[in-house]
Amino acid sequence: MRIEKEHMDLENIDEIRIYNAPKKDFYIPTPQEFDIDEILMSNLIDNIPVDIHTFIPYENGKDFIIESLGSFTLKKYNCTQEDAKGRLLSKLSPLFFDILHDYLLDVYENHTVKMIRFVYYKKNKLTKLSNAKILFDMDRIFIITNNVDTGVSKWEYIDDDTFDEDKSSMMENFSQTGSYYNINGKYTWSQGIYNIINRPKEESDDFYNIVFDLVIPDDQHIVDKIFDTTNKETAQCNEIIRIMTRDEVMKIIEVSVYSYFDESGLIIRQGLINDITQHYHYEASKPVDFLLDGFKNSKKLALLIEPLNKKQYKFSKGFYYLIEKDYEEYDHSRKILDNVVEKDAIERLNKLCDGEISKIDETITLNVDGNPYNQKVVDLYIESFRYKNDIHSLGFLTDITEEMEKQHQLIESNEQRLILIKEIHHRVKNNLQILNSFLNLEKRTYKNDPKLIIEHMQTRLTSLALLHEKTYKSQDFKNINLNEYLLDQDSQTKDLMDLPVEVEFETYVDEDLNLTIEVITPLLLIIDELTMNAIKHAFPDKSAPNKKIIKNITKLDDNTAMLIIKDNGVGIKNPKKISKNLGCEIVKSLTKQLGGNISLIETENGTAYRLIFPTKMEHTIN
Repeated sequence: MRIEKEHMDLENIDEIRIYNAPKKDFYIPTPQEFDIDEILMSNLIDNIPVDIHTFIPYENGKDFIIESLGSFTLKKYNCTQEDAKGRLLSKLSPLFFDILHDYLLDVYENHTVKMIRFVYYKKNKLTKLSNAKILFDMDRIFIITNNVDTGVSKWEYIDDDTFDEDKSSMMENFSQTGSYYNINGKYTWSQGIYNIINRPKEESDDFYNIVFDLVIPDDQHIVDKIFDTTNKETAQCNEIIRIMTRDEVMKIIEVSVYSYFDESGLIIRQGLINDITQHYHYEASKPVDFLLDGFKNSKKLALLIEPLNKKQYKFSKGFYYLIEKDYEEYDHSRKILDNVVEKDAIERLNKLCDGEISKIDETITLNVDGNPYNQKVVDLYIESFRYKNDIHSLGFLTDITEEMEKQHQLIESNEQRLILIKEIHHRVKNNLQILNSFLNLEKRTYKNDPKLIIEHMQTRLTSLALLHEKTYKSQDFKNINLNEYLLDQDSQTKDLMDLPVEVEFETYVDEDLNLTIEVITPLLLIIDELTMNAIKHAFPDKSAPNKKIIKNITKLDDNTAMLIIKDNGVGIKNPKKISKNLGCEIVKSLTKQLGGNISLIETENGTAYRLIFPTKMEHTIN
């Protein structure tokens, strides 16, 4: 279902068009809520040729109580007055309530009079038309409607004698030229119109445009243009359109429509219609229509017929979809070239328009409607050629915006893969060099304890392997979340090291702390060294309870973070002596690589270090 509203300026009436609304949406049986007195003049109301509906305002117009509905409406929805009265309009007919509430409230509050035309369609065919007047009187809202069903039986042909009152009517009987008048929404059709559309008069013909109702879909935009022009100002409109009669005969007709006011200020529309099928070689008979029809469903490819001719051009729908304008809004001129980004392309296009070159085939960028923030990349091909004594042109316009974006993404993706490969080789080489340096140092220091050397090296290798695995899976070297790395590192350290005592790890990291791989690599190795030192020296008494190593990393500002790592062991008796051992030398070297500052801090028990370090370092691969 679809509902459209439009104010018809010249007639000063609101037209409400309702498409494909099922009957159940108009009438929903509901229990009576309010007692309603017997309606005065109910017999009269039931026997007049119009529908009169009466409503009582409820809660200051928030809703309306149905006092009565007209007989036409009751019959339409197969119900009685007893089924309708005493119900709220919002419950009995939610659809009508939504459509009418603002009109009813305005009439109730301001005692104005509203004119509304309801036009009902089913599958784009007119099925019913109602002209309604809404007014307020006797503390009630009255809606007076004149209803017409367009599906009623046809009138029979009238004897020819009735049309031969004078010579002009006799000529009209055989003419393929007709006219009509539209006064107050009611049409009067001449016999020539019926000759054109190949059918007799019908009762509903007074209430809708029987010619425009037959216009083929491809020409519907021309009808919209006629109505738009003649509705909004006193005007004249001349067009050529195609209609398909009920007996499936295609006709080409010339339409001239005039809108003007009579002496009393009443708006009158007059239409003159001429069947020119035999005399007019319309595009429907040309191969160009078949070409355009083949492109009608394409949104990315447009066929351009005579693109260099400002008056006789024809473009497929893809063109208007690409420039994001309706057919009626588009004015074909060189102004569209102002939206082309590439200046050299504009020069070549102007040369093509001036006949200096005969062909253009290139990719251009288009600012849609002049908006540089809404750009499309298009392939444009236009070729001009001579046929007999005239110059013609043909072209294609293809929207390749998405394809270009995918191509750029693919290029960027390939470049990123190359960077990743270089980064992997670079990281592996650097880390092996670091481990090799540590191994040489420990070989000299712990030459009598090879098991310790292997244990230390295992821990470092495991930390670096963990870092490589997680980082390369994410393929992101610039935003590594530290928390999950440290939790995994704690678990790996417990599994690898032969702990002489039961030690508990506690780790706290700011959730939003993301580090680059340049920072996290030496940081993990520093934590490894300090953790191994604590395990070896902090807990000589194996029976002591609650042994802990605690790591706390917090973000100080956008560029700096702090690590506090401490244990609750026996502490360091001679800090000067411990600062010269191998573990501390390795930590100092890694801290220098990190660009940080490490210090031993005083604590009541155990040992604690503070490391201040940057959260970002320059990326090694650009």
